Amino acid sequence: MRILRLQFVAIICMFISCKTTLKTVTLQNQEPDSAPDSIENGIPIDQNIIKGVLPNGLTYYLYSTDVVEDRASYYIIQNVGSIVETDTELGFAHFLEHLAFNGTETYPGKTFLNKMQDNGLVFGRDINAYTGYDETVYNVNNIPTNELTEDGLQILHDWANALLLTDEEIDAERGVVKEEWRSRQDGRGRIFDQVQSTVFGGSKYGERSPIGDMDIIENFKYDELRNFYHNWYRTDLQAIAIIGDFDVEEMESRVREKFSTIPTAKNPIERVQVSIADNDELDYKMAMDKEVATSNISFSIRHKKPQTIDDVTDLKNNLYHNIITTTLNQRFRELGETPDSDFLRIQVSFRGFTRLYSSFSLDIYPKPNKQAEAFSTAMTELNRAVKFGFSNAELDRAIANYVSFYENSLERWNDRPHRAILNSIRENYLNAEPLTDPNAEFDVAKGILGEMTSDKLREELRRLYTHENRSVIVTGVEGNDNLEKEEAIEIINRIENDDSLQPYQDTELGESIMEGVTLLPGKIIDETVNNELGYTAYTLSNGVQVYHKFVDKQKNNVSLNAVSEGGLSLLSEDDYFNANLMRSIIQMSGINSFSRSEMQKLMAGKQASLGIRISELEESISGRSSTNDVEALLQLFHLTFTNPRFDTEAIDIIKQNLDNQRIAKSQNLRGIMSDSLNVAMHGTNDPLNQLLTKELIETLNIEKIKSIYMDRFGNAADFKIFIAGDISKELLKPMLEKYIASIPTSSEKESWKPLRDEWISDKIDKDIFLAMDDPKCSVNVILKKTLPFTLENEYLIEIMGKLLQIRYLETIREEEGGAYTARAYSRLIEDPISEATLSISFECNPNMVDNLVGIVYTEIEKIKKGDIMDEDLDKVLKSILKDREEAKNNNGYYLESMMTYEHDKYNMDDPKNFEEIIHAITENKLQAIANEFLEKSDSCEIIFKPKK
Repeated sequence: MRILRLQFVAIICMFISCKTTLKTVTLQNQEPDSAPDSIENGIPIDQNIIKGVLPNGLTYYLYSTDVVEDRASYYIIQNVGSIVETDTELGFAHFLEHLAFNGTETYPGKTFLNKMQDNGLVFGRDINAYTGYDETVYNVNNIPTNELTEDGLQILHDWANALLLTDEEIDAERGVVKEEWRSRQDGRGRIFDQVQSTVFGGSKYGERSPIGDMDIIENFKYDELRNFYHNWYRTDLQAIAIIGDFDVEEMESRVREKFSTIPTAKNPIERVQVSIADNDELDYKMAMDKEVATSNISFSIRHKKPQTIDDVTDLKNNLYHNIITTTLNQRFRELGETPDSDFLRIQVSFRGFTRLYSSFSLDIYPKPNKQAEAFSTAMTELNRAVKFGFSNAELDRAIANYVSFYENSLERWNDRPHRAILNSIRENYLNAEPLTDPNAEFDVAKGILGEMTSDKLREELRRLYTHENRSVIVTGVEGNDNLEKEEAIEIINRIENDDSLQPYQDTELGESIMEGVTLLPGKIIDETVNNELGYTAYTLSNGVQVYHKFVDKQKNNVSLNAVSEGGLSLLSEDDYFNANLMRSIIQMSGINSFSRSEMQKLMAGKQASLGIRISELEESISGRSSTNDVEALLQLFHLTFTNPRFDTEAIDIIKQNLDNQRIAKSQNLRGIMSDSLNVAMHGTNDPLNQLLTKELIETLNIEKIKSIYMDRFGNAADFKIFIAGDISKELLKPMLEKYIASIPTSSEKESWKPLRDEWISDKIDKDIFLAMDDPKCSVNVILKKTLPFTLENEYLIEIMGKLLQIRYLETIREEEGGAYTARAYSRLIEDPISEATLSISFECNPNMVDNLVGIVYTEIEKIKKGDIMDEDLDKVLKSILKDREEAKNNNGYYLESMMTYEHDKYNMDDPKNFEEIIHAITENKLQAIANEFLEKSDSCEIIFKPKK
């Protein structure tokens, strides 16, 4: 299960308010005088969401959508988290969450999990839960509605009121929870433990980390947990949400009938909201840990949420806060795009913090020994905005971005996944966020944005920048120039009283990222329809091949992928490091004559993005856009070939970022393990698996990057371009001729050369001992062997890993309580050599490692002997079939089907290439492939253990 936990990198929030997920609107050609009526009358509620409250106090929400046909998702929101625990119950809310999957009155033991897995659902993905400070939320996603609707309803009923909580299951789960705790023990976790009290202003929140106290978890009496359950899991603190493809009236009738029978709690304990005491002076805390070698600073101002607020004011506040924070973040990105910047990143946010508070926050990531300087830069820019506000150009760009995002969100409103709908419902139940009609909200937002001015933004920012309830939390580094409390106060006071501060100076830009580019459009010289898969192949006059399929499964969404063979395999080994960093450097450099920040300003109001990638065997370009912004997407594609930008300062910034990563990794236990694993498998001089060293970082060179880029991305005709999404060929074809056919090309074609990731030995068996503050073992088992590639073999190898995942969940986690999770993953790749790989990894109690490693091999041997449980195989096969069907709701599936047909010459949609193979999988076939694969396979077993 997931625990909702505050991360120190974004220390000020538990949940981002879902109220602003829609907000961004176009003001062009709008009638401003329509807004006041909407504002005066409030915003109508979303009539598609049915909300009711039963006589026993349980709240229900129903939402009918066929975004996933014949599927529904079921959620229960418990208004109960770790904050309600007493000092002797620390961890009970989270422990209960685990126990909910271990037996209810209707589904004892693992009955419910098994039934859902028999129908293709996967535990941890489709079936899961999380525990936070203030709530616990359970989910079962995409249950088939034909025969399993009753099971979806019944499990919600049982989670509400009918957990078994047997002695045996409680004892079995103690170890699992302990291992979950162990998996989270690292330097950053210990830092948070040190600062948690200050983060929460000395309140009860600082003593209620959801994972709990392991002494209590290991030793509590059974009835103590049961009493907690009966005290807090009750109808007045529960809401259920059902989202999916069903008849609302029928579902509402079934909900009322089933859930009205749950009795109301007698003499319920009051569910109080926890207040945080105000502070006039700055709260300050510094924390250090020997595993943490890089610093960060969080400056935050806590604000009480309004006790009552109308929906229009709520919307207005959210719009103002988001435009303030996005505009400030744009300024900080600009400041960070110079090598002499004293920070790596600064992020501004205003978000929900607890039930009663929000937080305005700056999270600052200084360069080494630059904490005071970075803090000064952050406070200077914030105070510049407080004193002078924002320029009209900044405001116009921010509104344009909100315009585009709002309109595109509305276009895709009916295609929202179940989880997105649940977010709005959860916020309504827990935080009284209004469930407004999106189109009505859009109308009101137009009025708010139309009346927004720089002066009004400055006034709201000044309201946020109060002198009360401030805190500064520093992650320090031993031996560094750490920001002390007195120094932080001095910096704040100095900057707030600095009369020399000047307004922000905006840059003058042109009209378009295509400025200065002369286009010579080409032609489509051939057009062929693939009737089998329903896409069109275009040959352009410059030799470029484009494949397009119209599909509106994702409304107002278009995806692009372009692929060329070659990749690292055609480069010198000395070029690999520069090639691997090329993507980041190109992204940071901008495009055409514009820096990255200038390009972002020019792209204001457009929903289009594009990026490059180079792998061992190919180079690729991928992007996406809204339907209205496909032209911008193709402009970016054109410039990627004709006007790439190579910024020397970008190289310097990347070097500094990499050096910071190197420093951070040098003390971090997981980083040390990662490097040690790499060396144990590949040695110290493998060009495909290079260790990040200061010397390696210095080999980055702008001229080398440019040379590699022009070599790999110099000829568009060597790429095949695939476009899938909500755009017709009539709209697309003229843009292909204008932006793609105009790219200069050559007739040269390339293919990859064999390039294989080699081990230093075909048998690696090594224990590595490391110093650890919190002892744990990390187990890594990898097997590989060359095998003939066929589609059947590919699926058989994949299924073998999925079977092992189920078995390890049952044995290593549930039966032994030895690990929070054990991952098993297997695949068969065709290129550059047909090779199967099986990888298994987990962290565990050092006292149990030998036993658990023995289980790893025992389960592998069972498959080799044909000892495969029918129910396990059935779960895996149904999951694969279900995943394939659901994938067809996304553009990526149609890109893949076109690419597969053009590259591998077979039709993914033909049943003989998928369904017939899956239905024909048997235990005998799995046994045969397992023996072929595992017999004399190369093996690697590396276990990290604590030094004694």
